[in-house]
Amino acid sequence: MQKGDKAPDFKGIDQDGKLVSLRDFKGKKLILYFYPQDNTPTCTNEACNLRDNFSELKKKGFAIIGVSPDNEKKHRKFIDKFSLPFPLIADTTMEVIKAYDVWGTKKFMGRVYDGLVRTTFVISEKGIIEQVITKVDSKNHTEQILEGMEN
Repeated sequence: MQKGDKAPDFKGIDQDGKLVSLRDFKGKKLILYFYPQDNTPTCTNEACNLRDNFSELKKKGFAIIGVSPDNEKKHRKFIDKFSLPFPLIADTTMEVIKAYDVWGTKKFMGRVYDGLVRTTFVISEKGIIEQVITKVDSKNHTEQILEGMEN
């Protein structure tokens, strides 16, 4: 996936068991961010940065959806614990993760393994990928997104 590509359509179940799809966001800019796991330090920093800047992003016309392989129950607890104002897709079958090609080889503390590669896609009102962020700065993620929109 790269800038200018048509965003793959997706359907997933959120923390409340509600079906969410790309079509729900037609006419809106969408921040679709993929993260490995709820309640881990880096993932929490990223989610809280987006939460803390949610009203600014909303004013600029953005909607936000997070996606991870965690289940609905884990997502609900994560949302409640950190007061997240946006939905999280429970992609336990990894359909959305595979559609956006964010599963791959990772390295951590000298260990090599397969896992979800933290990535954010900014999708236009017309369903076109405007930005792909692969080197996510979890504590300053909103700034990364907004700076990328200016370029």
